[in-house]
Amino acid sequence: MVKNTIQSAGLLVLLWLLFGDFVFVLGWFHNRVKTYNNQYSSKEDAPDSQDQSCFCHLTGVLDDCFCDIESIDVFNNFKIYPRIQKLTERDYFRYYRVNLNRPCPFWADDGHCSIKDCQVEPCPESKIPVGIKSGNYNRYSQVANANTDIVDCEQAQDLGAINSTLSNYSKEAFEDWARHDDAQDHFCELDDETSPDADYVDLLLNPERYTGYKGPSAWRVWNSIYEENCFKPRSVYRPLNPLVPPRGGDDDGEGFYNWLEGLCLEKRVFYRLISGLHSSINIHLCAEYLLDEGWGKSLWGPNVQEFRQRFDPAETKGEGTRRLKNLYFLYLIELRALSKVAPYFDRAFVNLYTGDRQEDRATKELLLQFFNETKAFPMHFDEKSMFAGQKIEAKTLKEEFRLHFKNISRIMDCVGCSKCRLWGKLQTQGLGTALKILFSEKEIKNLPEHSPSKGFQLTRQEIVALLNGFGRLSTSIHQLHAFRALLKKKR
Repeated sequence: MVKNTIQSAGLLVLLWLLFGDFVFVLGWFHNRVKTYNNQYSSKEDAPDSQDQSCFCHLTGVLDDCFCDIESIDVFNNFKIYPRIQKLTERDYFRYYRVNLNRPCPFWADDGHCSIKDCQVEPCPESKIPVGIKSGNYNRYSQVANANTDIVDCEQAQDLGAINSTLSNYSKEAFEDWARHDDAQDHFCELDDETSPDADYVDLLLNPERYTGYKGPSAWRVWNSIYEENCFKPRSVYRPLNPLVPPRGGDDDGEGFYNWLEGLCLEKRVFYRLISGLHSSINIHLCAEYLLDEGWGKSLWGPNVQEFRQRFDPAETKGEGTRRLKNLYFLYLIELRALSKVAPYFDRAFVNLYTGDRQEDRATKELLLQFFNETKAFPMHFDEKSMFAGQKIEAKTLKEEFRLHFKNISRIMDCVGCSKCRLWGKLQTQGLGTALKILFSEKEIKNLPEHSPSKGFQLTRQEIVALLNGFGRLSTSIHQLHAFRALLKKKR
């Protein structure tokens, strides 16, 4: 294991000699290799102790790709995480329009939050930056009308009416785009942003955290996702399913994983994406746990015991490590999508419009810098290995893949907790947008340089979900580093 870590270190040291931060990253790898040496130097210090068992097997190369966990840790924590945090704080990315009142299409909603912090505080439209609430076409600088005033939820100002007059050419371009967008094959059930039930939400003022939403209602949501949408026959039992009666002491999950490994790559990938998303959400809940609900301000912070309960192999019959590895796999999938979609935003006329020219220029500059970092990663997932069989079979499988995921996005409307529903819908849509990008390679390559494309488009809702969804994954991996330190300190 030390040998593998040193090999990974050598590759990344070479990269950072080219891309910067060399001394910082080299020091990190020196400490990491030293830690592994110390951990394996004797039986007494081996990482199978109770407090370190969550991480002792979280190392090495991931299945179905050629990337190791240590390289992802370094790349994310030192390159990606700081940048994605700054980016999602910008006005364009912090406001998300969502309909949290859509009824569950599958069963009567019976879930309730156990604490007041479950509720989502919508942001009044009068406090939304003028360019955001004025329409999707304002993504294009040739169409948008400049207005340097900007408002956020903390500092509302009076704004005059905006001039949304469009030239005939711009109207035709927008209508073409709208017709295409309506007919496009999406991986998610998109909310109607024009619905009176849709609200703007300030994501910075409604952070994802533990809400107390659990039990049968929450289990039913995840059970429906896994049991009915992950290509699994009912005769194969998913490990640790709380809705399935115990079947004796031999339920170690091996039957399930033997079945999983027998699937085609595409169906294995589907399961691992859902498992990775589930793991990421659980990490957020453990990292932002309600530690004390006092008379004044609630105290939120990491809950080590909750984390161990969800990921410690001893507590999960070995499932914890698999769950965390699936998080890394999901991270690679979305990272790949971000590197592929960069040309869409490179075009000069694509403007992340809020109404403030200075803000918009700075946001786009940050976004392009971020894309450059994603493209520099040397071990991307190869999506060309998927749907690569005979054309008819591949097309059928791809459509089945898309419809299964689209159904999962509909299940998000069955989540009983408002804040859980908000972040569930956003992260599901973010992943759906990433999949849409990965399977639109030809359309992205053929994008016109100076006008909107009929072949590939992203709505503002998709863009916000894509970046914030990946931001959540980046945060999860960063928080794993913090939990590792807490467990070591506790020991």
